Amino acid sequence: MTAVPPPGAGPAAALRRPRTGVAVRRRTGDLVVLVAAVAGTVLVSWAVSSGEVGAAERAVFAAVNGWPDALRDPLWVFQLVGVLGMPLLVALAALLLRRWRLAVALVALVPLKLLVHGELVKGLVQRQRPGSTIPDAVLRDVPSAGVAYPSGHAVIAAGIVVLLAPYVRRRWLAVLVVVAVLNSVARVYLGAHAPLDVVGGAMIGIAIGAALDLLVGVPDRGPGAGVQDRGPGAGVPGAAGTTGRRGRDVLP
Repeated sequence: MTAVPPPGAGPAAALRRPRTGVAVRRRTGDLVVLVAAVAGTVLVSWAVSSGEVGAAERAVFAAVNGWPDALRDPLWVFQLVGVLGMPLLVALAALLLRRWRLAVALVALVPLKLLVHGELVKGLVQRQRPGSTIPDAVLRDVPSAGVAYPSGHAVIAAGIVVLLAPYVRRRWLAVLVVVAVLNSVARVYLGAHAPLDVVGGAMIGIAIGAALDLLVGVPDRGPGAGVQDRGPGAGVPGAAGTTGRRGRDVLP
């Protein structure tokens, strides 16, 4: 006689069993991105350390800054993605969706931006705005003087993209990247920054985002990701609540 499995047993019941948590990992890829972004920041900072805008950069600026005035309003909207309060607005949405780690990282992006961008990098490298460094620059409701490198808007936009990347599908990640690029393009078009200002800002934002991903962890999308890692065995192949695949993805 065939034994009847007890209630709650069997593959179907296992599929219906509620998840007890969200698995979290810290990816070696984020460490690679962090190191590369820091190196990129150092390289761009060295390139602008003289305070001058080179001929090639000036040509790129003139091409974008000279676009028709009809683009002023739509590009002005895209620059709002980089305002200091934007991470807090996105963090509010993350809280509503119960993405606690993402919300914490987004809130932390604001003070880290002020520290790294406003105190560290601007304290070491200073280059003035295009209104002071590029003759015939078209200024569209932006300051004509002041320190322009690196672009704070680019820091915020790039940081948000890096933090959201582990939580969205690829097609939406592509949309986020396009929006961040348009944010930087808008800052050049409006006359607030030269091209390397926004490139350097984006490098800083990527570095901060990758560092926060490493600090707070990101969702594990791999097999066996239904149970949250707890205890020192997390991320070790063969340990409770982990798999070999996850072990390869998790930093020690």
